[in-house]
Formats: sequence, structure tokens, C-alpha cells
Amino acid sequence: DVLDPERLIQCPLVKHHRIRARRFPYHLVKCKESNPEIAKKLATCPFNARHLVPQADLSDHIVKCNDKAFMEQDVVSRSREPPQDQRNNGSTWQAPPCDEDWETELVEGSESPFVW
Repeated sequence: DVLDPERLIQCPLVKHHRIRARRFPYHLVKCKESNPEIAKKLATCPFNARHLVPQADLSDHIVKCNDKAFMEQDVVSRSREPPQDQRNNGSTWQAPPCDEDWETELVEGSESPFVW
């Protein structure tokens, strides 16, 4: 199951590292810091930051990346929405009338000033 947070994923930086899916993003950050020479040789997928591939293979990965479909779906759904200026941006909610008048209360003065 792809969505299983307990499944083991192989680290793209150090092949003998096997990390649980839920910890994988944190591992990538630490492993990049610990292995800067290896990290320099890898490129990050524009569709999923968890995908690190050799720089020479990036264009091939982009063509085949499964997460690209999610991005394309998002772009298509956004293009179907009305333009920003045609949407009803304002809320129909209005504040109820307020009977408080702080200016009058200040002029009338309170007998005892507030002390912290």
C-alpha cells in the first residue's frame, strides 16, 4: 500500500538506509546534510520533493513521474474555476450593530481607574 506510513523506503542517498515512510522527509534532510557530496549529484523532482534522482536522469524521471498526474489535475481544475475577479470574494456576513460607545464611556469616566 503506497499510503502506508509504516512501509520502508530506500534512501536515494545511501542505499543501505531503509526508512519508514512517515519519517522519510526528515531523513532526507538529515541525510543530505550528512552526505553533501552525494546530494550535489542528485536533483529534486519538481512534482515531489521526496524524489531525488541523478541529475542526468531528471528529465526522464519528469516524463515518468506518477505525481505529475496530480499536478496536472490541479492545473486543469484551477483552469475551470472562474477568474479571481469574477468570484464572490466578499462574505455576506455583516457585523451586528454595536451599542457600545467607548468615547462616551471615557468622557463619563469611571470612578476607579484600571490598575494592573
